Amino acid sequence: MNATAPAIRLQDVHSWYGESHIMHGVNIDVMPGEVVSLLGRNGAGRTTTLRAIMGLTGKRTGSIQVNGVETVRMAPHQIARLGLGYCPEERAIMTSLTCQENLMLPPKVAEGGMSVEEIYDMFPNLKARKNSPGGRLSGGEQQMLAVARILRTGAKTLLLDEISEGLAPVIVQALARMIRELRSRGFTVLMVEQNFRFAAPLADRFYIMERGLIVREFSSAELQDNMDMLHEYLGV
Repeated sequence: MNATAPAIRLQDVHSWYGESHIMHGVNIDVMPGEVVSLLGRNGAGRTTTLRAIMGLTGKRTGSIQVNGVETVRMAPHQIARLGLGYCPEERAIMTSLTCQENLMLPPKVAEGGMSVEEIYDMFPNLKARKNSPGGRLSGGEQQMLAVARILRTGAKTLLLDEISEGLAPVIVQALARMIRELRSRGFTVLMVEQNFRFAAPLADRFYIMERGLIVREFSSAELQDNMDMLHEYLGV
């Protein structure tokens, strides 16, 4: 692996679900240690972009590199072993297993995964509910658990899909603290967010996606200068 390469690089990526052409030549770079937010309306292709990076869509063309390794012809389990973790919007926790059992389940994809004790330090809510079945956790606790499972694997590049959606403000604040903590530990994060107010203070850079294409890219320092454009594309 090339340590100076982007953690994630998409070049002219097209992706399909069956006959449906969703991504139309997407170009994205995420550098190691960055938090990057992929913004856009529902149906713009943001979730498909995360799934394409993980190899979970149908046909993919173009170039998708993870830490300098070309992955466009790799299977999802091979991509994960490059240190990539994906938290889907549906969370997909094991509802019949306890919180702690869920945390013990993930396979190791790389060295350096967090211990259960470190997870509980980061998510005190989960420690308090460690013996509760996953199905009895609140929506916010389930979201915390879904992210925490990835941190156990050793993955250092995280793909997070709408982690703040539908959650109480106090939980959203806890997730924001988590992302800041992960950045301070050197993690790389690409997050899809509908909640611009959640993403705005966290991300180093922003991409705006519309109809399967990246239409704008700007840094956090340029955020205020782009607010009119954000209103136009996102209605924020």
